[in-house]
Amino acid sequence: MLNAAWLRTFAELCRTGHFTKTAQNLGMTQPGVSQHLRKLEAQLGHPLIIRQGKGFTLTAAGEAVLQLAQSRREEERQLMQALQTDDPHQGDVRIACSGSFALPLMPALLPLMQQAPGLSIRLDAAPQASVLQGLHEGRVDLGVLGHDPAHPRLDARHLGQEQLCLVIPADQNPRPTFHDLQQAGFIAHPDGFGYADELFALNYPDRFTGAEGLHQRAFVNQIGQIPTPVVQGIGYTLLPRSGFQTHPDRAMLRIADLPHKRHHQLWLVSRKDRPMTARVEGVARLVAQVAARLALSEDAGMGHQDV
Repeated sequence: MLNAAWLRTFAELCRTGHFTKTAQNLGMTQPGVSQHLRKLEAQLGHPLIIRQGKGFTLTAAGEAVLQLAQSRREEERQLMQALQTDDPHQGDVRIACSGSFALPLMPALLPLMQQAPGLSIRLDAAPQASVLQGLHEGRVDLGVLGHDPAHPRLDARHLGQEQLCLVIPADQNPRPTFHDLQQAGFIAHPDGFGYADELFALNYPDRFTGAEGLHQRAFVNQIGQIPTPVVQGIGYTLLPRSGFQTHPDRAMLRIADLPHKRHHQLWLVSRKDRPMTARVEGVARLVAQVAARLALSEDAGMGHQDV
């Protein structure tokens, strides 16, 4: 079995990229760090690094050993966390969801964090595939997905649905024609083209021939900034309701009143083999409340026809 101390030293060396800083972080001497590395290499029978001036790169064996060291560190973290008292105000909670859903979720988490200084919450905005992968690998405690993953090791709870919205300036015709939209131009973003294929195929079947045919006015990669050009009267965009609802200038925007509505489902997903701790359950309740508020805001703003 590989020596745990040597593995920890190697992992820290890879993280810092520097022998002196590794020694400082671990309360060791620099020769001690070098000695741990040599002993680990001798035990494995393979070199782990290739020195390059003051730095180094990992060999193939080094890459494999680093993965093992990181995996063991995560297992140790999970063990220590499991052994802690199940206190709703202590410990780590890791959440992953879409960027649009993260916008209303983060403000809802802040009061809980103010009340519980011992609670550490990591919120990652990520594509759906990354959220699902994080759940499978155990890096995520709670994931919000647009579908039920239907996996035997995952538990999924339906939270509701979120409207996909055509967002236009507040002073424009609430029922724009496709010609109106092409004249204005699309404020595009990474998910926008997929949204266009979903929503425009329903509402402009005779004119819409695919997202690649849209007149693109701008491209914005920051979810919170996507509606900003539309506030200034420039173009239109497509967003889930959460992306519209949280914008500070939403009074200058409106959701177009299209005849056919499109909704994305919201599922709260966790691992079945990891029973929820009190702190994770508390955060899960907040996630459900945010999803419910999105549904209420839609019902208050307008009627809808599901598709």
